[in-house]
Amino acid sequence: MDVVATNRQAHFKYHLLDRYEAGLVLKGSEVKSLRSRNVSLSESFAQVRDGEIYLYGMHIGPYEQAGMEAHEPKRPRKLLLNKEEIKKILGKMQQRGFTLVPVSLYFKNGYAKVEIALAKGKDLADKRETLRRRVVEREVQRALKR
Repeated sequence: MDVVATNRQAHFKYHLLDRYEAGLVLKGSEVKSLRSRNVSLSESFAQVRDGEIYLYGMHIGPYEQAGMEAHEPKRPRKLLLNKEEIKKILGKMQQRGFTLVPVSLYFKNGYAKVEIALAKGKDLADKRETLRRRVVEREVQRALKR
């Protein structure tokens, strides 16, 4: 797997529960931009619309050599999942407080894939605990180096 981008804020802002691997419907210029790692997942999220799941807010920068076939950087992109997976996700999202968040974007066997996670938002105390844990781990690593 060739990881192109990760959503580092997802681990900080959400409790990630179930993870799914989905394909993406992309244009040729978008694939070229992905291969040059010109992508950002930081503001993106997924929603169910008309029985299909779409990814919103993912920014794929323009490919300079595309010419007339250039793509819109923040257009909604359809995710490719099995019907059973979509039904399972839809059932869980109907519960209050759940959302779909992209975690990483990568190439697998030449195809662009996105890992999405069913997530529940963290409150402020959980975020503080995450920061404290990071600081403690960093201090332990420094002590072990000495």
